[in-house]
Amino acid sequence: MIMANRSIRRALLGMFLGVVAAVPAWAQSSASYKLQEATVNGGGDPASGVALASAHFRISLDAIGEGAVRVGLVSASFHLDGSFLGRYAPPGEVSGTRFSDATTLQWNAEPSAGVYEVYRGTSLPGTYGTCFASNLTATNVTDATIPSVGGSFFYLVTARNRLSEEGTKGFRSNGTQRPNSLPCP
Repeated sequence: MIMANRSIRRALLGMFLGVVAAVPAWAQSSASYKLQEATVNGGGDPASGVALASAHFRISLDAIGEGAVRVGLVSASFHLDGSFLGRYAPPGEVSGTRFSDATTLQWNAEPSAGVYEVYRGTSLPGTYGTCFASNLTATNVTDATIPSVGGSFFYLVTARNRLSEEGTKGFRSNGTQRPNSLPCP
């Protein structure tokens, strides 16, 4: 009977770890423990940190700068990462925007990009463009539209990482970031 109870407990623990591994970003709690996660700009939350506690123990992890664990903890039944920082970096600014011919706009690949968003406008500053093309996986887009006589178009390209965080449209000449008041859906 004692061996059967141990086997049942091990099976339940394995199922529990499988569930926790499947949803590592959720805060976990019960009558016997409480788990909280926090990050601030890719660092830890200096006020509270990450805490795992019960009546018998308390573990608190915190980091400033990068995640506390850079390499995931892995076994046959679970996988646990310390943070998303190693895999999903914040989206950077897209550079090297240029026309390769009269209708094809190209840009340099951004390492953090899952997809790209392209904005087009007719005058700066204004709204810094509206969504022209969305969810592009390639580093180019074609626009055969001809502006009106005496008119012109401008284009801004942003990167969106795999966590759906969108990068900047760049910076104004005074150093402030261009707002994105009309983001692509």
